[in-house]
Amino acid sequence: MFKNISHVGIAVKDLDASADLFRKLLGKEPDHTERLPDHKVSVALFELGESGIELTAATDADSPIATFIEKRGEGVHHLSFLVEDSEHELARLKQLGVRLIDEKPRLGANGCLVAFLHPKSTNGVLVEISQKPH
Repeated sequence: MFKNISHVGIAVKDLDASADLFRKLLGKEPDHTERLPDHKVSVALFELGESGIELTAATDADSPIATFIEKRGEGVHHLSFLVEDSEHELARLKQLGVRLIDEKPRLGANGCLVAFLHPKSTNGVLVEISQKPH
C-alpha cells in the first residue's frame, strides 16, 4: 500500500537555474543532488517534511525527460509514492489491472528502488512508486 507522497517530480531544462529558483522559493539548499547515467538525468531533491520536490533534467537528447519537455514543456512530470515493498506493490497493482511501465523495480535517485505506472492507467498522471533503501 502507498504510505505517503515521496515527491513531486518536475521536468526542467536547466537543473542549475531551476535549483537556484527553488533555493530562493524554499529558502534552503537541495538536500540531495545526483547524476543517474542509466536514466540519462540529473536530479536535485528538496525535502519538505515527509515529501519533497525532485527537479529532473535530461543529460542526453534521447532521455525520457528531454522527450517530455519537447512535447509538453517544463513542469510536473510525475508523482512518487513511498511504498514498503516495491516488488509486492507492483504485483498487487498488476493484479488490479494497472498497466506497468516497469515490471520490476530499478535503482533510482538516492539509492531508492523505483518503478513507474503507465499514465493510461492512472488518469493521465505518470506515477512512480519508490522504496527507500534498507
